[in-house]
Amino acid sequence: MLNIDFALTIDAFINLGVKNFAQLYEKSHQYPTFDKFDKGLISPVEFRNEMRKMLNLNLTDNQIDSAWNAILLDFPPDNIHFLNELKKSHRTFLLSNTNAIHYPVYTKTLSNNFGIADLSVLFEKTYFSFQVGLRKPDKEIFELLLNENHLIPEQTLFVDDSLPNIETASKLGIQTLLFIPEQDNLAMSVSKKLF
Repeated sequence: MLNIDFALTIDAFINLGVKNFAQLYEKSHQYPTFDKFDKGLISPVEFRNEMRKMLNLNLTDNQIDSAWNAILLDFPPDNIHFLNELKKSHRTFLLSNTNAIHYPVYTKTLSNNFGIADLSVLFEKTYFSFQVGLRKPDKEIFELLLNENHLIPEQTLFVDDSLPNIETASKLGIQTLLFIPEQDNLAMSVSKKLF
């Protein structure tokens, strides 16, 4: 849905003097501070303070936010169009690991580039980790979505670009599709699975 690049945030923190940031922040594993922030267990102020302590650097709020948001790229127009069309014939939900610093930045990008107020326009319901206090790949966030929306796992398709997230969904009986943005087209991949 949203193109991201973990390496850009890693590089941004390295440029600020954090040589070991890659060990702290990876797609498949991350330092507990990042998990807490994704789950909304700490505020942006607390997150920045924990970052300064963890990194042992007196970085400004702006430096932290800028490096943290470097991961965020763009929304491919084809994906936006596809989701708009898919919503007409299927129930669609967003299950997103995100946080209170990223959320307003990519929401503004979505609004500026597509005139869409926020991601809730593209889905029946959205589940953002920092709002629900749960994150992928923990099974509880999948169970929340299934239970709240009376979904049958075997009749539900979960699309994600992370293998651990796919594995959790699969263990719960949910149909899955591992999407690799660099190799796949979202519309074609999902359409092959649904139709």
